[in-house]
Amino acid sequence: MRYIIIGAGAVGGAIGGRLAGSGHEVVLVARGSQYAALRDGGLRLRVPDGAFTRRLPTVDGPDALGELRADDVLVLAVKTQDSEAALAAWGPAPVEGGGTAAERLPLVCAQNGVESQRLALRRFRRVYGMCVWLPATHIEPGVVSAAGTPLTGVLHLGRFPHGTDETARLIAADLEKSRFEAPVVPDVARWQYAKLLSNLGNALEAVSGPLQGEETAALYERVRAEGADVLDAAGIAYSSAEEQREARGDKITLVPLDGSPRAGGSSWQSLTRGTGTIEADYLNGEIVLLGRLHDVPTPLNDLLQRLANTFARERREAGSMPVAELVRLADEAVAFVQED
Repeated sequence: MRYIIIGAGAVGGAIGGRLAGSGHEVVLVARGSQYAALRDGGLRLRVPDGAFTRRLPTVDGPDALGELRADDVLVLAVKTQDSEAALAAWGPAPVEGGGTAAERLPLVCAQNGVESQRLALRRFRRVYGMCVWLPATHIEPGVVSAAGTPLTGVLHLGRFPHGTDETARLIAADLEKSRFEAPVVPDVARWQYAKLLSNLGNALEAVSGPLQGEETAALYERVRAEGADVLDAAGIAYSSAEEQREARGDKITLVPLDGSPRAGGSSWQSLTRGTGTIEADYLNGEIVLLGRLHDVPTPLNDLLQRLANTFARERREAGSMPVAELVRLADEAVAFVQED
């Protein structure tokens, strides 16, 4: 199978680079400065076992490839706010032998949150969800760092909305030859909702810096507990902390690359790159949406969603709000809801 990585940033670049390193055929899809850097200089992948340059075919859209192959696998790795545009572009792409990508090809959503696969299922017949445990960083054009060892990541994979099939098992086998563990599960959404709870801290990190110190940790636990209350009220199942610890174990240990610790997570990276957008609407915003649907107050996630979007829109420096100020705003938001 040939893997077309739509969104060759941190996650897409790490997956594509590792697949290419184990001999699989990979095409990278990017835009802007990342496209130019990958096209001209290749993908520079920094991992604990070395720094590698992967000179892979790189395109900025489906037209550059002509007819897609019947054995292509599309891996959607853009941020969720960019999913609709990517799905609209790639869905109608012609496939050799007739039909379109949306009709014939598997699409794997390798993203945070749960919304992209719902968007994808409106267009694509064969959608696969992936729960992405993959610490990776993309700040500089053309460069992706993935600091995990001995595995680069753990990627639970399954059909969406549920089930497994031979294609999922084939994809998982390729990933497991490429420094990943890829359990094929019939309930991938259950793993993704658990990951969503952990990703509620992304906006907190983007606004006020690393999730370190007692004050920050306490606020994160409040935000996560609010999210868990919402999922419980909505009747949405999610894997337990014990299941997650057992699945990951000591398979991924982060090591400093080039003598430096790993930078912040995906939302922090978006602010650092000055993209002008951030994924908070599909992380904290997912909890806010479900809270409104099921009559559960979500003042903390609502606050973080709004602040993260403001930081992105105004291109504020990542982590520039003091934690004490954020805690004060959080307490005010909770008090307002309690008085309302």
